[in-house]
Amino acid sequence: MVIENKKIAIVGGGPGGLTLARLLQLKNAQVKVYERDENKDVRVQGATLDLHEGSGLEALSRAGLMEEFKANFRPNAGKLKILDKNLNIFLDEHASEDSYAEDRPEIDRAPLRKILLESLQPETVVWDSQFISMEQQNEGWLLHFKNGKSYYADIVIACDGANSKIRDYLTDIKPIYSGVTMVEGNIYNAETNAPTLWELINGGKIFALDHNQSLLLSTKSDGTLTFYTGCKTDEYWTKDSGIDFTNKQQVFDWFKKDFSFWDKAWQELFESDEISIIPRPQYHYPPDQHWETSSNLTLLGDAAHRMPPYAGEGVNMAMQDAYELAECLTNEQFKDVKSAISNYEKNMLKRASDITKITLYNTEILHAPNAIENLLKMFQGEDI
Repeated sequence: MVIENKKIAIVGGGPGGLTLARLLQLKNAQVKVYERDENKDVRVQGATLDLHEGSGLEALSRAGLMEEFKANFRPNAGKLKILDKNLNIFLDEHASEDSYAEDRPEIDRAPLRKILLESLQPETVVWDSQFISMEQQNEGWLLHFKNGKSYYADIVIACDGANSKIRDYLTDIKPIYSGVTMVEGNIYNAETNAPTLWELINGGKIFALDHNQSLLLSTKSDGTLTFYTGCKTDEYWTKDSGIDFTNKQQVFDWFKKDFSFWDKAWQELFESDEISIIPRPQYHYPPDQHWETSSNLTLLGDAAHRMPPYAGEGVNMAMQDAYELAECLTNEQFKDVKSAISNYEKNMLKRASDITKITLYNTEILHAPNAIENLLKMFQGEDI
């Protein structure tokens, strides 16, 4: 295979990077994963993940990890309620045997990461390795990290997320603002700290849509309630607003003002001090993006095709990238690494273009005046 005797550096230990490492190691490749987290026990933030047939689940199947997934997924976590700002319920999958997400089983980020980590060879992941820069050396790259250490790799695969620092070494294409900014919150011990909403969500998910705004809520098995506000704002609103997003009270004051049309029950999202808050302006790359293929560098996941979360495709795209790239690098079809990467990038960028268009469409209709009607029609396969 074209990567025989080559050192491969995967920068970023998210689901995409870890899946790729697992698949490459199954073919006896030399792989190291450089992850910025201090160790494997760092708290994993963010909502539960729904894995799709043909992408996330297919990647786990190829990695030989479906039994571990089945032992850790959460059967009812995908059950959805659709509400308006006044808590009126338009869909409640808890009251039905049917589910629009029945083929998209949910798993928390932490258990998925644990499954993938435990599938790797010892010492595969180099923790506390925050990427700073790299320079070409011989036929590969010398990577430099914040901890002062440097490592050589023949091939670098950037899995370092939406704000990838490695992407600039391959392309100067910049992201485009989607028009929507989210504020992510994680409420810990939510059954105590947000009891009304905890009971309402009932271990599943809530999409609350109204007034051109959105509130997306989900629970995790550790008792955390994760939520995302969605508002149409200017691109630099997080900076220009003057809000200190490390100050919960300032964020709460903003929420009470901007969501003043919403029932006061939603204010429970910000009433606890056991909370973390992160503003997230939503960007995407142009659907027609392309770049000249490199012989020793490529991109995977959000580093390649960041987009808003309104189609639920982020982790699935990354895991599909992983198995498609692993397949290209480890079969005998290609004469050299550049040819293998070129084939991967051609297919990946076409797939990303299609999903980006769908995601942007969803982003728009979920923040439109008739958002609930739009979503219900979408689920029912009707034209919007």
